[in-house]
Amino acid sequence: MVGQQAVDGREKPARGVGASLPRKEDARLMEGRGRFIGDMRFPGQLEVAFVRSTLAHARITAIHIPAHLKGRAFTHDDMMGVKDILAKTGLPGFRVSAQPSLASGKVRFVGEPVVMVLAPTRAEAEDLAEEIRVGYEELPANYDMLRAATPEAARIHEDWPDNVFLISQTEKNLSEALADAPIKVTREVRTSRQCMAPLEGKGCIAVSERHTEQLHLWTSTQMPHIVRSGLAECLGLDERKIRVVAPDVGGGFGWKGLLQPEEVCCAWAALKLDRPIKWLEDRREHLIAAANCREHHYIMTAYADADGHLLGFEASAHVDAGAYSVYPFSACLEGAQVVSNLPGPYNLPAYRARVLSVCSNKPPIVPYRGVARTGVCTAMELMIDAVARAAGLEPYEVRLRNLVRPDQMPFRSITGKDFDMGDYPESLRRAHEMIGHAAVRARQQQGEADGRRIGLGYAVYCEQGAHGTSVYHGWGIPMVPGFEQCGARLTPDGTLEVRVGNQSHGQSMETTLAQIACEVLGIDPELVNVVHGDTAMTPYSTGTWGSRSGVMAGGAVASACDKLGERIKRIGAHLLQAPLDAVRIEDAKVVGPSGSVTFREIAHTFYRAPQNLPVDADPDGLDLVAGYRPVVDTGTFSYATHACVIAVEPETGEVEILDYVIVEDGGVLLNPMVVDGQIYGGTAQGIGTALYEEMVYDENGQPLASTFADYLLPGANEMPPVRIQHMETPSPNTRFGQKGIGEGGAIAPPAAIGNAINDALADLGVELTVSPMTPRRVREAVLAARARQLAEGGAA
Repeated sequence: MVGQQAVDGREKPARGVGASLPRKEDARLMEGRGRFIGDMRFPGQLEVAFVRSTLAHARITAIHIPAHLKGRAFTHDDMMGVKDILAKTGLPGFRVSAQPSLASGKVRFVGEPVVMVLAPTRAEAEDLAEEIRVGYEELPANYDMLRAATPEAARIHEDWPDNVFLISQTEKNLSEALADAPIKVTREVRTSRQCMAPLEGKGCIAVSERHTEQLHLWTSTQMPHIVRSGLAECLGLDERKIRVVAPDVGGGFGWKGLLQPEEVCCAWAALKLDRPIKWLEDRREHLIAAANCREHHYIMTAYADADGHLLGFEASAHVDAGAYSVYPFSACLEGAQVVSNLPGPYNLPAYRARVLSVCSNKPPIVPYRGVARTGVCTAMELMIDAVARAAGLEPYEVRLRNLVRPDQMPFRSITGKDFDMGDYPESLRRAHEMIGHAAVRARQQQGEADGRRIGLGYAVYCEQGAHGTSVYHGWGIPMVPGFEQCGARLTPDGTLEVRVGNQSHGQSMETTLAQIACEVLGIDPELVNVVHGDTAMTPYSTGTWGSRSGVMAGGAVASACDKLGERIKRIGAHLLQAPLDAVRIEDAKVVGPSGSVTFREIAHTFYRAPQNLPVDADPDGLDLVAGYRPVVDTGTFSYATHACVIAVEPETGEVEILDYVIVEDGGVLLNPMVVDGQIYGGTAQGIGTALYEEMVYDENGQPLASTFADYLLPGANEMPPVRIQHMETPSPNTRFGQKGIGEGGAIAPPAAIGNAINDALADLGVELTVSPMTPRRVREAVLAARARQLAEGGAA
């Protein structure tokens, strides 16, 4: 591990912060003892199938439900008293879209639920759904966000003056003098809509518990407390009347970070029928009706001097936000982050950006791993290479000249981002060395025997994670995170239970949070039980998103263990007959000048032999809740350089990744093995974004990728052997110096791979600016370049 630091001046322990401890979760999951929504069944349970819209935009003229389905099929009109899902923001000009749980009056995208059908099994429910007929009056579909934003486009929400949720914009120091810059480069870049495709789809089971007078919702979610809040609003219930439980969750990536209409429907049906109601998303539903994301369009101009130093940057962008604003993030999050994150890790002296969050006849856009940053990284990094070509310089050199330097840290960017600490140029230099830059250039000069062309590409990004109150309040998000809390309890046998409000869906939090408890109290992580995913047992939290759990939940666990440790020390000092300042906690014991006493003995004393406690013993005992917020709540900034070597076959457009390196700085790594796993997984997703994944729609708004035969995902054969090197620059604002890294791996691959493809084909006059860079797009670009050259030759 390169650049590892000690924690608090001490060597990292074998089991605490910094240890590559095997995951506690694995034994349960690998042996088939996990408990997912699909594994659960309740007595008397009914399952749901939805009749979904077959049109992208239409008025509902009639819904015919056969008489024998009365009480088994329900429409919006049946759900009297249920409020629409509203995801508002505090930003001026934002237009609110009311999303009904079942379509009311009209449908706004293919796959929107119209009728809920119940039966003992999903298969029976699907058969019954086939008997229901929905009449439609088709309306023009807004399938392209650029057309949807024009004045003549059909209105998706009739009371709006146009199809724009929000315009986000900023301008700093941009002057007309930039028009005379030695280098002026303008490009149009477009990223395609994707689908998230976690291993486990969405699912829920709603149960009306008479004995507790509560609605219980078991759901595959990243945010149990937020789902409870949203569900309470829709159903008109006090939150105390609802318990939300997330069992094991098979991946989320943002898709499971919102309140779903299907969850509201199941909850309502459970209350109405007093029967358990279950819905499991199938893969077709997921692809056409659900987790869409990342559709951006940019027109950008970069201004630079002759040496490649950036003088200014301006961008006009569109984000396709789909038909509705999702709860709780709203439709403005993606666009707002485009504006604030587009400069990335570069020191821009002048900047202007304007972003339209556009309403379209597609499923609502959902925050996906790397929220907006994958798109802005692709846009900015393609522009950096374009500037380098215009200047006749190596793209590596242009990056090196424009990255924020370590002597500028802490650094406030032109959009107000407070970079905490790091050495961005050093990450680029190390990647340059690891990828063998000079050797690749020499290989390019020699050429390949098989006719393929070699390309080298770089991408640098910074990832703002664990951002808090000031940032999300500034973006107008209604769900503003504040203090993260943790409950800590020393059990009567001396083991430890910690309760956190966030939810693990693959991040290994049962392991890493136990390691933090070990770091503070010296207790074996195997003796730490991490409780999460249950609103009845855990403190309120906005959940797991935005690379926040390691910083926020980790900090909260440390704070709770600190306070619990003080109570433990007081009892231990009394039992050792030693002054409080003469004892310390070490390896789950209180150690004094003349001996030690174990946590087990201390717990036994408090719970079962209180007569042995000091007279002034704390009556609050060995069970408490403590809160945490970083010193600066504008977020931590991890960063990385990705570099890759690819081979392109110009005649077929096929691309092969030959080598891929990452130099990453996530601060102090809580568990390096877990971090590597996060980076590998994110990189696989980024490769999908770069080369394969695309949700295509026709001019009627019909999705053309409804199965995995049409929607391509990278598999093991498409993954190169990724080499990772770590730089650990501790954040000065967090408990252990850790930074959020959960989204980073997915951010840079499209940019690095795109730049490598353009590098390989540069002498052919090819420059691709649309992702994914599929064989068809590569081949078409090569043919277009040859046609231009022939035309120019003929004209000459």
